This record gives sequence, structure tokens and C-alpha cells, in this order.
Amino acid sequence: MRQHRVSTVRRLARATVAASAAAAALAFGFSAPSQAADPSLREVAESTGRFIGTAVNDGLLSNGTYSDIVSTEFDSVTAENAMKWEAVEPQRGQYNWAGGDRLVQFAQDNDQLVYGHTLVWHSQMPGWLQNGSFSNNELRQIMTDHVTTQVSRYKGQVQRWDVVNEAFNEDGSLRQSKFYQQLGASYIADSFRAARAADPDAKLFINDYNTELDNAKSDGLYRLVSDLLAQGVPIDGVGFQNHLIVGNVNGPAIRQNLQRFADLGLEVAVTELDIRMQMPSDSSKLQQQARDYRAVADACLAVSRCSGITVWGVSDRDSWVPDVFEGQGAACPWDENYRPKPAYDALRDAFVAAGGDPGDPDDPEPPTGDCSAVFNVSNRWDTGSVVSVTVRTGQALSGWRAQFDLPAGVSLANGWNGSFSQSGSTVTVANAAYNGTVPAGGTISFGFQTSGGAAQDGTRVSLGGQECAAG
Repeated sequence: MRQHRVSTVRRLARATVAASAAAAALAFGFSAPSQAADPSLREVAESTGRFIGTAVNDGLLSNGTYSDIVSTEFDSVTAENAMKWEAVEPQRGQYNWAGGDRLVQFAQDNDQLVYGHTLVWHSQMPGWLQNGSFSNNELRQIMTDHVTTQVSRYKGQVQRWDVVNEAFNEDGSLRQSKFYQQLGASYIADSFRAARAADPDAKLFINDYNTELDNAKSDGLYRLVSDLLAQGVPIDGVGFQNHLIVGNVNGPAIRQNLQRFADLGLEVAVTELDIRMQMPSDSSKLQQQARDYRAVADACLAVSRCSGITVWGVSDRDSWVPDVFEGQGAACPWDENYRPKPAYDALRDAFVAAGGDPGDPDDPEPPTGDCSAVFNVSNRWDTGSVVSVTVRTGQALSGWRAQFDLPAGVSLANGWNGSFSQSGSTVTVANAAYNGTVPAGGTISFGFQTSGGAAQDGTRVSLGGQECAAG
């Protein structure tokens, strides 16, 4: 199981953030920002079993304020540009791993997940590929070689990959990219197969924008994903970018759309969240933005298979939005001076409301007393299994969180009597609204079904961070 650093370390790190921010404030000539209160975003998110991530600008990792916020507030990082094809393979067969390696090392140093972005995309291709003339077979080989080489490079270090990015037009038809024009829709399945072969344990996603609602584009995506599953193509999840506009966010509709994809047995994630506004910013717009961030977070947290949320950038200073949408900006949770905005508080409050308050920062896992667990595979077949778990706790609980590991390649299909999420091989189960209160000596029971293989009888279970005895 992935181990997280204790909160004491994080509190010391956040003190460093405050000091760095003050230094940056002096350097840039503005007042030192007030820092967000404990606990951090990553602490409240981890307590719900979800990740909270951000896109990382490789050129800013040397900025102490920026890197300190990234390391202390987020437990997942996505390369904003450093893992895209033009950055990784600028010349055919010649790879530049510097930016990707820096991000992976940063994540390892700070106990973070890595979300790989992106392998096959119509944009930001190197000139030799964009303008080159290749036979169909040669282009397919170029594509699968690139996927294989990049995923192999980071095997075991990148937990999720956007394998194919932005494959759709707004009407739900497949985009006329170089790959589609020459190879047809088969390029998508081939990309996923190559990625799975290169790293069987990484979660493989298709990712797109303007698909957060039930519309023509998301319907096209739904049909494609359903077809890929029917073909046995190794796809694990769907990423919904959520580049949104203040005052134009429908949280319940986002939740319903996430749920229909989750009902296919797939992981879903909010992958590139930002919510822009017409400039200039004012307090009214910032409060509406906060409500909109909360609506998106609540939508994800209401869907058990929604594994996490990635915001697309830390601060308004570094956002891509003003360069693309004239007159718009202020889309991020921190402002241009690295001050947390109401949107930051809204995200944090959403995780807390979902059971993500870790309590005393010196003791993030509530004590459970002695616990014992029975992990029983009640039914198994070649490609799956049904499991029942019973945990007995020695101490009264007003909320609980259990964790265990599945064998490599085995995934959750569905679960009951809890809120389930999976990160790599580790499964986290948090209490449902109706079974969080457990008396001393009482039991917690939940169950789930796997796909891709069977779970193992007697798997060890932890409760509140404490490994339980076999029961």
C-alpha cells in the first residue's frame, strides 16, 4: 500500500511554503499572502480515498513558492507539457526525458502519484510527425513505438496515463486527426493495447473536454468506450477535463454523466479542472467561482468510482487561460500572488463534507484499537471474483476507512456498503452515509466484485492506517 507522510512533516512543509511565499512577495513587490489553514487539500482528499492533483509547469519547479504549494497541497501531479509528444520525441527516435524525469522524481520525493499526459494527441506533435508523409503501416508503427517507449520508460512510476486525448468533435464524431485520417478508429484501440503491454499495472484513460455533461460529444465518447470494452480493449477509465466558465456549472448534471460512465465499470476522474471568468475579477465572481468549484467536487465525490480531481494549474499567474480566451482569466484556486482564493476553501470543504476531515494534524488516522479482518473470496472465475470483508474494531468509530491491496492487473468492478476507490493496486473503502457509526467491538461489513482476475483469500486489511489481524 502507498504510504503517506505523517501530518507533522506536512505542517513543517507548509511552514516552508509560508516562508517561501513571503520571500516571493518581497521579490515581486506585493504583500505576503496568508496561507490556507491546516489540514491541506491532500490530507482531506486522502481521507476520502481520492486524489487531488494539479498540472505542473516544469519551468516553475525551481520557484520555491510554487513547488512548495505543489508538494504540500497535492498528492498527484500531471505534466502540463513535459510528457507531450513534441517535448518527449522532438526528432524521430530521439527522446528527451529531462522534463518527465524531473516530474517523476519530484513526485517520488513528495510521496505523490503521477498522472501521465498525454501519449496520442492531434496537437503538440513534433514537426517531423505533423508534417511527415508516412504509409499507414509506418504511421501505426510510429505511434505504437512511441507509446511503448514512453510507457516503458516510466513503468511502475506513472499510475495513470491519458493514452488518447481529445479524439472527438463537438457533434460526437471522431476528430479528423492525422491518426484517424490514415488509420481510422483502430488507432485508439492500438494505442491502448500498446500501453497495456508496456505497463500492465498502469490505469489507462481516454480524456476529452466538453464531455462533462450528457451531450452529443459525451454520447460519442460513451459509444466509443462501450465498443472498446466489448472488444476487450484494455481501457480503465475516462477523464473529463472540465474547463468551465463561472456561473455556468451544473453540478448535478455533471454527477449524472460521471455516473453513467462509471456504470460501465470504469474509473472516472476530473482531469483538468479550471473555472474561468470575464476579467476583471471581483468578490462576487470569486464567490460564484467557489460555488462552482464546490459543485464539481461534490459531483465527483458523489460517484464512488470517481478517483480524484486534478486542477489545471496552481495560480492565476501561471494559467493558460488568458492566452487562449481573450479577456478571461482568474481560473485557478490560487491568485496571481499565490494566495488561496475562495475556490481553494470550497474544494477543501467539499472533501471535508465527504468525510475527509483527518482531525488532529498530529494524528491523521483516528485510533481504532485492536482490529481483526476476514477477507473472503466467496466466488471466483478466470476474469473476476466476488469478495466479502468483515472487520471487527476494538474502539467505537464515527467514521472509518479501510485499505487493502489487490493482485497486479486486478481492478474493482463494483462495490457495496461503502465508497470505493482504487489507486494502483491499493483499494480504499470509506464508510457510506448509513454505516459510519460502529460501537466498540462492532463489525464493519462490505463487499465488492473484481475484474481482470481474482482477489486472494486472506488479504490483509488495514483500518484507519492500522493493519488488522487475520480474523
